[in-house]
Amino acid sequence: MGGVTWIPEGRMLRIDPPKKPKKITGTRFAAIMGLNTWNTPFKTWCEITRTYTEPFEETIYTRAGKIIEPKQADYMKRAYFMQNLITPTEKYGEDYFRTTRGDFFPEDKIFGGMWDYLLVDENGKPTAVLEMKTTKRSEDWADDIPPYYALQAALYAYLLGVEDVYMVASFLEDGDYQRPESFIPSAENTIVVPFKLHERYPNFAEYIEYARSWWENNVEYGISPQYDEVADREVLRELRTLYYSPETDVQAMVKELGELIDTISKYRKILDPLEKRINALKATLKQSMIDSMGPYDDRAVLRAGSHTLTLFKSTGTKVDREALDRDGILDKYTVTDTQYKMTFKEE
Repeated sequence: MGGVTWIPEGRMLRIDPPKKPKKITGTRFAAIMGLNTWNTPFKTWCEITRTYTEPFEETIYTRAGKIIEPKQADYMKRAYFMQNLITPTEKYGEDYFRTTRGDFFPEDKIFGGMWDYLLVDENGKPTAVLEMKTTKRSEDWADDIPPYYALQAALYAYLLGVEDVYMVASFLEDGDYQRPESFIPSAENTIVVPFKLHERYPNFAEYIEYARSWWENNVEYGISPQYDEVADREVLRELRTLYYSPETDVQAMVKELGELIDTISKYRKILDPLEKRINALKATLKQSMIDSMGPYDDRAVLRAGSHTLTLFKSTGTKVDREALDRDGILDKYTVTDTQYKMTFKEE
């Protein structure tokens, strides 16, 4: 994608407005409002405008969710008598992702996405949305549904014109991620949290209006939300690799350099004492491990809980410069090496 301009003073990007942006899905809905723990408004803007999208990589977590989700649906049918649950496959066909292009709401220009399951009446009309989640972070659900999950389901309920939402969350142990096929949802490991859209969000129309305004200002005009050097560091690193041109962006890069130095200096006050303590601990432990090694040992290992510290011993050679100097041949084998040093100062 071309036409990317950095605006360091505002910590924003300007792009040519995309002809076919991605939609605001349930997973992006909370993020654009800054309510997603794992995503930011800037990163979400990059995805929607196709400025940059992180490549998808299946993990043990996504794989477990995919395998366990139908088990959760069976659990709801069995324990909550929801025999009228339908899947995307039952509504759109076996290859539903390709036929719908991942969007179950083609009539809406801005909002889209894919629900997990629907509860329907005898005529096939939706009456409730079910969102299935798997996690090992049960503490996130201790007090309430995590906001970014609740808003995801609420958006789909709004788009479908229904009030009832059921959040189904299964809490997994480490072993379940290795063997998700063996996981069986039950009352001991799965909770169901129902809510009604307008009881939980009486002003949900304001969320929708905010998202539409965000879309108009940031997507249609091609101006990003402000980025955060810490929260968005990975995306910014990729964008700077892709889009910085030395011929045109020198001034922007110098200004950005100063801002990054300022950011680091703020954290340095906190990090310096920690780094000093880390170095002191390392030095003490290293000497202790050296003292414990015999003449034929090539490594020493210390373990504490889940932490392991390993010290490797290797023998090599080095040039004795002082001996060469005493023998008067150091200058003979010394060559000129040109190096450059750059300093940065803000006036």
